Amino acid sequence: MMGLTLSRRMRLLLLAALLLGLIAFLPMRVALGLSGLERLGASAREVRGTVWSGRIDHLMLGNMPLGTVRAGLSPFALLTGRARFDIARKKGLPDDIEGALTVGFGRIGIDDVTGAIPLGRSFAPLPVGSLIFEDVSGYFAGDRCGHAEGRVRARMAGQFPGLNLTQGLVGAAACDGDALLLPLVSQSGLEKITLRIWRSGRYTAEMRVETADPALAAALGQAGFAGVGNAQLLKIEGNL
Repeated sequence: MMGLTLSRRMRLLLLAALLLGLIAFLPMRVALGLSGLERLGASAREVRGTVWSGRIDHLMLGNMPLGTVRAGLSPFALLTGRARFDIARKKGLPDDIEGALTVGFGRIGIDDVTGAIPLGRSFAPLPVGSLIFEDVSGYFAGDRCGHAEGRVRARMAGQFPGLNLTQGLVGAAACDGDALLLPLVSQSGLEKITLRIWRSGRYTAEMRVETADPALAAALGQAGFAGVGNAQLLKIEGNL
């Protein structure tokens, strides 16, 4: 029996077809593992579907839960040397979120994130219940903050006696040396929260309340604040 002989061109075409088939049906779970997103603290209970159209159940970034989202790899970002996993949960609910987790050459971060990220007790005893992102992007290049932009609002999970923080505190994301910086200010301008997050997940947070009211100063002192001039300060640090 004569053996089947293929031309070099045909062998290359078959190899290309095989590679395209593997890419087209690559499981999302495998793609996430290959991308190295665990360096951003990303984890999930379960991942389903293909790299182009999948579902991530109980997605976490460190200790911050993003919930269950649809996910897909952007083919256009691949052309620029980045693996961009677009994520979305759009149900017309307050916890809707959309944006992307992105990995590139020597960089890792988020792109165009809009939505609420519940914090639980991540920053306790600071009573920050969630961060509301509005078109927030940022990345770390190596261990250094490479770029950050977008508007962030902190919603408070509780209230201190004498403070009205129902509107939350608002600021713009920025880089501060190696750290991602969120400088948040209340509507009155008398309350400020300065949050710094490093590539390792370490963070520092400082809440500053300007007041000359002895009763308020005493109440804040019972909550762990320390007096510095006409301000009360609460500083904490930890890991996300």
